Amino acid sequence: MKQEKLDKTPARLDFTQSITGLILAIFIMGHILFEASILISKEMMYKVTIMFEGYYFFGETYPGIVSFLAGAIFVIFIVHAAIALRKFPDNYRQHKTMKKHALGMKHEDTSLWLIQLSTGFIMFFIGSVHLYMMMSEPSDIGPYASSHRVVHEMLAPLYILLLFSVITHAFIGLYRLALKWGFMEGKNTKVSRARYKVLMRIFIVVYILLGMASLAKYISIGLEHDFSDGVKYKSKTIKMENH
Repeated sequence: MKQEKLDKTPARLDFTQSITGLILAIFIMGHILFEASILISKEMMYKVTIMFEGYYFFGETYPGIVSFLAGAIFVIFIVHAAIALRKFPDNYRQHKTMKKHALGMKHEDTSLWLIQLSTGFIMFFIGSVHLYMMMSEPSDIGPYASSHRVVHEMLAPLYILLLFSVITHAFIGLYRLALKWGFMEGKNTKVSRARYKVLMRIFIVVYILLGMASLAKYISIGLEHDFSDGVKYKSKTIKMENH
């Protein structure tokens, strides 16, 4: 009797979702840290900006590099979201039933999964808008350009919602990945899981506070700076016509 071939598609999809999720989480961590350079100074944030535009490699800036990087992250984001959709409830009735069971069981990991599900839904819309803006307007990043976007284009509420959802989603995802693939798992699973949860909460709080502090600084600059001259930023150490 011929043995039925095992379908490995679900396993491959699960692995792809894990890899894309890990890449996106690392990207988010780096992105928040680079944005936080504004807390050091406007000059530091400007230097970080032109670094991603290739200045220190080519001797001049190419904003198209930012568009390319944002596009690559966007593709990974879409792939990750598309695979994750297979685990979403198909309708409101399923969602209600799942939520009822989760509340009844009072199982923390199940509750974390529901939070990740909700934040992922929010990110699908707001994150797509943010990445599209980065792709279409790569030169509008910098101490003054970013501050103008946050204040005068009234995007601060969107960024606050995105910050909370993306940080929560990313670190819950890393926690679940650590458990799923057995990273740094000790002899006592309960102890390891408890430690992962503590680290997860610490990172969520630290990154949200860092992100909020950076956003507050951009808002402060946006309210104080006069944008009428159209000058994006005049560096004290680097002279370029297009900045």
